[in-house]
Amino acid sequence: MAAENNGVDIETSEDNEFSSGRGVGGRKYRPVFAHDHDRAILEMSSIDPGVRASSSASLNDAKKLNAGMPQNMTSEARDRSLPSHGGVNGSQTESKLELFGFDSLVNILGLKSMAGDQAQTPLSPVDGDDVPVNVERPQASSVKLGTMMGVFVPCLQNILGIIYYIRFSWIVGMAGIGQSLLLVAFCGSCTFLTTISLSAIATNGAMKGGGPYYLIGRALGPEVGVSIGLCFFLGNAVAGALYVLGAVETFLNALPQAGIFRDTQTFVKVNGTDVAQPITSPSLHDLQVYGIIVTIILCFIVFGGVKMINRVAPAFLLPVVFSLFCIFVGIFLARTNYPAEGITGLSLQSFKDNWGSEYQMTNNAGIPDPTGKIYWNFNALVGLFFPAVTGIMAGSNRSASLKDTQRSIPVGTLAATLATTILYLVTVLFFGALATRDKLLTDRLLTATVAWPVPAITYIGIILSTLGAALQSLTGAPRLLAAIANDDILPVLNYFKVADGSEPHVATLFTAFLCIGCVIIGNLDLITPTVTMFYLLCYGGVNLSCFLLDLLDAPSWRPRWKFHHWSLSLIGALICIVIMFLISWTFTVVSLALASLIYYYVSIKGKAGDWGDGFKSAYFQLALRSLRSLGASQVHPKNWYPIPLIFCRPWGKLPENVPCHPKLADFANFMKKKGRGMSIFVSILDGEYHECAEDAKAACRALSTYIEYKKCEGVAEIVVAPSMSDGFRGIVQTMGLGNLKPNIVVMRYPEIWRRENLTEIPATFVGIINDCIVANKAVVIVKGLDEWPNEYQRQYGTIDLYWIVRDGGLMLLLSQLLLTKESFESCKIQVFCIAEEDSDAEELKADVKKFLYDLRMQAEVIVISMKSWDIAQAEQQDESVEAFSLARERISGYLAEMKGRAEREGRPLMADGKNVVVNEAQVEKFLFTTLKLNSTILRYSRMSAVVLVSLPPPPLNHPAYFYMEYMDLLVENVPRLLMVRGYRRDVVTLFT
Repeated sequence: MAAENNGVDIETSEDNEFSSGRGVGGRKYRPVFAHDHDRAILEMSSIDPGVRASSSASLNDAKKLNAGMPQNMTSEARDRSLPSHGGVNGSQTESKLELFGFDSLVNILGLKSMAGDQAQTPLSPVDGDDVPVNVERPQASSVKLGTMMGVFVPCLQNILGIIYYIRFSWIVGMAGIGQSLLLVAFCGSCTFLTTISLSAIATNGAMKGGGPYYLIGRALGPEVGVSIGLCFFLGNAVAGALYVLGAVETFLNALPQAGIFRDTQTFVKVNGTDVAQPITSPSLHDLQVYGIIVTIILCFIVFGGVKMINRVAPAFLLPVVFSLFCIFVGIFLARTNYPAEGITGLSLQSFKDNWGSEYQMTNNAGIPDPTGKIYWNFNALVGLFFPAVTGIMAGSNRSASLKDTQRSIPVGTLAATLATTILYLVTVLFFGALATRDKLLTDRLLTATVAWPVPAITYIGIILSTLGAALQSLTGAPRLLAAIANDDILPVLNYFKVADGSEPHVATLFTAFLCIGCVIIGNLDLITPTVTMFYLLCYGGVNLSCFLLDLLDAPSWRPRWKFHHWSLSLIGALICIVIMFLISWTFTVVSLALASLIYYYVSIKGKAGDWGDGFKSAYFQLALRSLRSLGASQVHPKNWYPIPLIFCRPWGKLPENVPCHPKLADFANFMKKKGRGMSIFVSILDGEYHECAEDAKAACRALSTYIEYKKCEGVAEIVVAPSMSDGFRGIVQTMGLGNLKPNIVVMRYPEIWRRENLTEIPATFVGIINDCIVANKAVVIVKGLDEWPNEYQRQYGTIDLYWIVRDGGLMLLLSQLLLTKESFESCKIQVFCIAEEDSDAEELKADVKKFLYDLRMQAEVIVISMKSWDIAQAEQQDESVEAFSLARERISGYLAEMKGRAEREGRPLMADGKNVVVNEAQVEKFLFTTLKLNSTILRYSRMSAVVLVSLPPPPLNHPAYFYMEYMDLLVENVPRLLMVRGYRRDVVTLFT
């Protein structure tokens, strides 16, 4: 059987039930088969969501598959790659794995099956995306790089550049040996601490394209990641211009006759002579012309493809290493005035003379000139030298090409950082003892002057190293911009998107234009502070990311690199900020303003992305601490906020794709002062949880989207229960945490129950009110929800409160919250108090006025006496008497039906499955009371904007049908009514 299966040619067909498909949770996998001697051989293919693979599926049932078989595979290898599906073993293996009910770990983790298939992980998980696992034909694996060629060499090539060759000796002459050592240590500590933070973040999981942007974005969120990533892109583009200008300046100094324009000459006293001698420097126009030409040539090379660049890039490092060897050999061979005037050889006297600093005025070319416009100090030298220690991100940018990312990045980056820092420190000592200060300040190419055997070797090394670094910048910057665009956070960057494996040509052109613009400036010393600011922003972002992740210490924070601490990251971030302000507070403010502007633009125009950033973890921990600090005790009335539980499930039907009544969301917003507070929108699905779980998730997503569309701050919850009553009883008991549990239940009054003969509504409605009373929740029932105004419909008139019972001040507070909204801000409040006798009216009115004054509430108080009254008189005056008569008739009929059923079945009176005791006189009294209250509302509040009335609790042992009749009579002909019942807590206070 196995031999027969191995000989089958597996192909795909259009009617194959295993054709690719995708739906909600629609990723399915082929059943698992095994040889007699194999543990598990897995094959994966996407299955159409409508098709389920049965546990007894075999290869013949699955038609034929040839999705992952290389064409050039030998028959022997093909036999090894295809599993044997026959026999008992295949069935047993299949049933064993099916028992667990989960996808195979090999498929989930993206490991290769024996057929060569490999699952691809998404580049950037964006909130709401359901990323499928694609199966492609196996491709030849690309050559993976180790620590040396993958990280150490690129970092070394980027760090060692133009500053070391043509500026470092000048820096030693200007700052002296002592402050130069301090300068190297200060800048080196910044990159060293950043490397520590980079190593920790890079070893906390797999890295994708984008380098530092990817790390910062996943740690601090897409807004911070995009803002710092774009600044880092600008820094790389400007750095490309820096390297191009350095190469051109070196070339023109080596071959002055190649200059098109006349060189600039500055007359200074050199080497202690009294006669000023001319010092030549390349013309600014020559730098611009040659710089533009070189940039264009480099862009053509970049368009040739990254493979060619990766082959050529290591060769650029060899001239650098050889030139360093020649420089140090020349330093040891140098003697007094050899190989040039001003050279002293390694002299202790020169070391002493050059120990202190000698800051002075220079011209734009850096030549000492008393009439120059630029004054140099330590702060300015930090900005000039710092680009010489940058480049530590070169290894992380190549993470996709590394064999072991989590080992190579920390070891290679740290080794390159320490090696270059030690090289700079040693070079400071040698340069300080090699020549006089005048020679250090005037010979811009001292490294070439002392190089052995001829300066041309150093010139070639400088030019090739700087061109190599420029090529890396022009290669890396477009890919960084393309990575930001591919994350689809900022719509304006859609032009720079590229497909996987394609070259970012549009981004390369844009980078080239930026680089040419900086080359036109032509002044190397003015460009370097700009590069420094952008790099420092990036390094500060990396340090801040590690600080936040390390401080929060979430369960997912498990970096393999153990030598890190949040305090080191914090110190690194602070050093970055200090360096920025030391260089130039103007550049610092401009760069921070640019990053803030990008951040604001991304937050407004960008698409929402959830990458599990550290800020979300910080919010979570802050919420937990705040929740614990609130405790479980009662909230003081001064700190009481309404947390409404909005019961979305309608008594009738809503239009399709509308999960909640639109006016309920509007009413939830009306219950908040200036939007402060939280609403919980809840709906209940009838059924069994196991059968309706997926429907509940879909409904929850739809409800969340809807309340976000309605701009209502809140959360959505869907509960599956056998019935609405059971679901609500579970909700009212368990919803919320601590003092953040909902305290008000808001629902619509079921006006349709009699019109549509929905006989189950009375019992459900009364049960919900009773559950709220038992759970000590306030209740607000909205009648006339369809007529409730939205935020743009201004209301006039009065807000009338019929304050009958003590409710903790909830009704008063709701009226004040309504006044804070534009719709009701033109209304006035009237408080109607009900007195039993006429003698109590004046005293009650005075007490209520005093109470409202102490509560800082302005309202007119009206006291109404509700004495016993004759129904015959009421029939002549009140238009609600007809409704009263009909209600009394329906109750009588319902009661007679109950009694007849009880007599026939020989049991006590029962309603809604419970025993009831009906006192007909009490029923009549309740009807009279609701009638009188309704007629009073119609008499005084017919033209009011909204009426608030105390909600009477359902009487004990009364049928739910009777209570609905009482409520219908109470709300009769009142267009917009809120029935409010407080709970056993005060929500307002008289005291400050």
